[in-house]
Amino acid sequence: MDVIPAIDLLDGRCVRLYQGDYDKSQVFNENPVDVAKEWVDQGATVLHVVDLDGAKAGSVVNQSAIEAIAREVSVPIQLGGGLRNRDTVEQVFNLGVQRAILGTIAVEQPQLVRELCQAFPGKIAIGIDARNGKVATRGWLETSEVLATELAVQMEEFGASAIIYTDIQRDGTLSGPNFDALRELAAAIKIPIIASGGVSSITDLLSLLALEQYGVNGAIVGRALYTGDISLLEALQAVGPGRIQDVPPNTDFSTFA
Repeated sequence: MDVIPAIDLLDGRCVRLYQGDYDKSQVFNENPVDVAKEWVDQGATVLHVVDLDGAKAGSVVNQSAIEAIAREVSVPIQLGGGLRNRDTVEQVFNLGVQRAILGTIAVEQPQLVRELCQAFPGKIAIGIDARNGKVATRGWLETSEVLATELAVQMEEFGASAIIYTDIQRDGTLSGPNFDALRELAAAIKIPIIASGGVSSITDLLSLLALEQYGVNGAIVGRALYTGDISLLEALQAVGPGRIQDVPPNTDFSTFA
């Protein structure tokens, strides 16, 4: 399966939050480009970048950092945070991003998501960030009444290429993924699922690998990589680099769906 390093941007720096709390951020590197290059040098085949400022603002904020990462690395980048209209989605593609992750508008403007999936086939993923099974929006600052599984089913029907599922209460906690929620989600949809939140060890990754046959074919790893609890090299050796390997940065992600 794919082991995908996370690069969360806040004020132009690489940080990690605790359970999505902006007041509990920890800076790991002042230069996110250096971080991106380090993960690629260690074997990363795709990078997961989140514009945390953009998630709050509803537009791209860390544009210069995103563009610099895309320019300096040779692997595809998937980006989330503040992508709430077509112009912004087109903007990040022009910056060099290969896959846009839509979250808030999947709840608030589902028909727009349908249009974007049709306009950019294979390049739109849906970020479902859940708190107690319900979808959170606007940088995790608000929680809707929409159930994660119901939203995933709808987005699959609209043509989304993948679901990136984050359990907010486990994100940044090193407490392990929510395997029950992932199994429930996998039973409801057929498009690929990328797990995010709480991955703390190689054991967690091996447990996720057991779900690959059900459609969980990727894991985003954040804090555990930065603290050294997980070595990216060892993780790739343990669960395999997945199918996104040695591909040019302009590759259509639908190849992997």
